Amino acid sequence: MTWQHMGAGLLLLASLGGCTVGPTYHAPQVPVPTTWSEGQPAGAEGQAAVTAQWWTTFKDALLESLIARAVQANLDLHTAAARVREARAQRGVTAADLWPTLNVSGSYTRQRASEHARTLPSGAASSAAGGGSPSVPLEQNLFQTGFDARWETDLFGGVRRSIEAATADLAASQEGLRDTLVSVLAEVARNYVEVRGFQRRLAIAQDNITAQQDTLELTRARFDAGLTSALDVTQAASQLATTRAQVPSLETSMKQGIHRLGVLTGQAPGALLAELSTAAPIPTAPPEVLVGLPADLLRRRPDVRRAERQLAAATARIGVATADLYPTLSLTGSLGLASVTLTDLFTPASRIWSVGPTLSWPIFDAGRIRANIAVQDARTEQQLTTYEQTVLTALEDVENALVAYSREQVRRVQLADAVAANQQAVALATDLYRAGLGTFLNVLDSERALFASQSDLAQSEATIATNMVALYKALGGGWETLAPTPESHTTRAAASELTRGEHLASGRQP
Repeated sequence: MTWQHMGAGLLLLASLGGCTVGPTYHAPQVPVPTTWSEGQPAGAEGQAAVTAQWWTTFKDALLESLIARAVQANLDLHTAAARVREARAQRGVTAADLWPTLNVSGSYTRQRASEHARTLPSGAASSAAGGGSPSVPLEQNLFQTGFDARWETDLFGGVRRSIEAATADLAASQEGLRDTLVSVLAEVARNYVEVRGFQRRLAIAQDNITAQQDTLELTRARFDAGLTSALDVTQAASQLATTRAQVPSLETSMKQGIHRLGVLTGQAPGALLAELSTAAPIPTAPPEVLVGLPADLLRRRPDVRRAERQLAAATARIGVATADLYPTLSLTGSLGLASVTLTDLFTPASRIWSVGPTLSWPIFDAGRIRANIAVQDARTEQQLTTYEQTVLTALEDVENALVAYSREQVRRVQLADAVAANQQAVALATDLYRAGLGTFLNVLDSERALFASQSDLAQSEATIATNMVALYKALGGGWETLAPTPESHTTRAAASELTRGEHLASGRQP
């Protein structure tokens, strides 16, 4: 084969290499409503959502510090970033199949031929028949060294489809990292708000315990003066004990929240007890939240974006399976040296070489290839259904968060009115009881109602803040901003992975 013939063959292979079998992927068009079913609830605006660093809207420096620490050290983010590196390396493994392989080898063999199985040259055979010694030795050395190369041409795009699938897998892992980040941000904020809510309810319980102790002392004084019965004293003591019984469960919930924050920031559960045990106000939600339009979710929610990339990967694998139906063409060659003596190994006469194409085409495989194509078709259909379900779930999350956020604000206003009325009722009932014009039962009932309404109001204030956190999480907020810091290797690595992933997600090479 001349070099001209080889060049013509390579040009032919290059022209055939443009054929790529299997379906060409197009992002599915999933219908979404034009507006939210809640319309424009109180506190939510339909303008373009602003979700980057949404936690700063609470204006709580400690919350912002906890968020920063979680982004730097959270172990779930460690794992997600490692998955991205794994997917990137796997794409490199797949892309290597496009290129030829070149190996270098060297060997030495000492071998002996059988006297009864060797084949002698004609002259040597005549000499042996006449009683002479044969010219071919029974034992000899063999020295070999050289290069061998192999290139399997991607005639029908099976390798290119594999790279396409691996690229989509990498982009999906990027979105998985973003989705993990969104969850971590929301979990830190939610637990922090809950801790402050429990601290507020503890303070309310302590205030009520003090007030009920005063009521018990007043009742005992009236009993000692013969102005009331022992029943009033017993009822006052019972109510005081009941209120005190609320304290341990509130303390338990508060400390569990602090423990959870410690783990979320990559520390031991008790690492933040000293920092968070001092009571502070419940973070106040902003007066309005920009929620955007339903169609925005398809571009912003990481789980939706990940499901779309997984669908793209599944579609590309149909092409990988389909390429097995067609022939494969490999070009192999070797160039080296071989000699029975080491001194002659590097002489021109020791050269050996070979080159040639190999064509392989499956004729019968009992339907394995077509069955594999059917498998990939079914997996792609599953991924399409998963993508559509992910979109619906995202819409549902936002709708539910909008309902909860707007309705809880209405509830909070009503609870504030109830607290004001109950405070007035306690004052009136106590004054009447002191003057002997009212029953002690009225005092107990009004104190019990006040404590319940105050506790409910504190819980509602915390719920409004946690509902806003849930709304931002449902909107897919927070992953847009991941600022690396010099002291955080994890944050730098995650930010780098997210930045590099934008190239692959948009179809460009990093």
